[in-house]
Amino acid sequence: MAEEKKRFTRRGFGKAVAQAGGLAAAAPVLAAGQAPGPGAERPVVGPAIVANYGMIDRLRFGGIGLGGRGMGDLRQLLGDDRVQFVAIADVKESARENVKSFVDRHYGNNACQMYRDPADLLARKDIDALLIATSDRWHGPMGIWAAQAGKDMYIEKPATMSIMESYALADNVRRYGIVYQSGCQRKNQYAFEFAVGLARSGKLGRLLAVHADTAIGLGTVDEGGHSWWPEEPEPDPLVVDWDKWLGPCLWRPYNARYPSGGRGQFWDFHAGLLEWASHTVAMAQWAADMEYTEPIEYVPEGGEFRGDGLIKRYTITCRYTNGVKLILRNHSWMGMGSCSNRFEGTEGWVETGDSGRIEVSPNLKSLVPARLGRRYDPTGEHIREFLQCIRSRTAPRANAEVTAHTHVASHAASIAAQLNRKLTWDPAKRMFIGDEEANRMRSRAYREPWRLEALATSM
Repeated sequence: MAEEKKRFTRRGFGKAVAQAGGLAAAAPVLAAGQAPGPGAERPVVGPAIVANYGMIDRLRFGGIGLGGRGMGDLRQLLGDDRVQFVAIADVKESARENVKSFVDRHYGNNACQMYRDPADLLARKDIDALLIATSDRWHGPMGIWAAQAGKDMYIEKPATMSIMESYALADNVRRYGIVYQSGCQRKNQYAFEFAVGLARSGKLGRLLAVHADTAIGLGTVDEGGHSWWPEEPEPDPLVVDWDKWLGPCLWRPYNARYPSGGRGQFWDFHAGLLEWASHTVAMAQWAADMEYTEPIEYVPEGGEFRGDGLIKRYTITCRYTNGVKLILRNHSWMGMGSCSNRFEGTEGWVETGDSGRIEVSPNLKSLVPARLGRRYDPTGEHIREFLQCIRSRTAPRANAEVTAHTHVASHAASIAAQLNRKLTWDPAKRMFIGDEEANRMRSRAYREPWRLEALATSM
């Protein structure tokens, strides 16, 4: 293992989160309408380590925390001739070896290097970009560290666990000039692109509401969600580094079911509504041309929270400054498949989902192309867009700014549902108006030595 580098530290992460929370933010958040829309040529400052990607034959990639979903991403990445995958970091020995074996078989060599500590991989100057597919709780911290290390990144969703972590990640990506793509692959799926195009083109008339499917039973908030399984003897850190696996989460005794995947029902490891909202709210905000802001009002209806999550039929109605509604709901969909969206205007409506089917109001039937009803995984196209943006130094569709605003809107809606009351949000001040309890829920506690207050003041 390479000698550990001290540059990429937990202290730096703590300071970054604290600054993004309003203590001393170095860069302003883009206002609504200030940044161009998806796919526009918006140059960003390139990392100091690479002046011109066009002169590099292949982009050198490393991976952090590649399990089931991450391996699917890796297959797509390895299929692109512009990429050379050179290293994997994971706190689990079996995961490290699985990725190395897969990559070495692909290239016919034994060159993929393994690291137990992601800090060692981040310290490598020869790695241009990262594929990050850790569990939810690590996405924010790992993305911030990667940005500080000057690495472009494709990172799985949900990207953060709280409102303030969302801002921290976007602020760091902007500050260090990083090309960032969230794994919101539906932004490159034809049926969703078509539906968004109808809304943005005016074919639906004046837009009234954008609907986002948020499924059911996602996220836990009471004592049931904070319980833990019986303690078991901790393995050798070389096999599973339990302390690093937990990361910023509150400490709990080791049980093999956690690192093997049985963790979704625990609040400490799960981003709640963002399980699906990271996709569907992203598409809704894109359709409403509200990707660089959030709704200002959140009104929950129905449902209740208990140990296994948000249950029963529920609706969370949100409102933007222009009056357009964002409606999060887990019911009354047309059977278009998972992660459905519906957009409604004064002149018609459109609904689609993962099935690839598209339904529209009768007056718009002639606009629906023959290319529909086809279910497919758009991850390959989403990754290809990311690779193109690395070379052009432009922002991809699921860039850090739009991802942050998607996540803040989703977290705010989830907080309103948990408190079961109407909340008013101020996007400029990054806080709820007149509700201290809700404002305390903008962040989650970090375990030592990640606790941001202590780290920020000890710099």
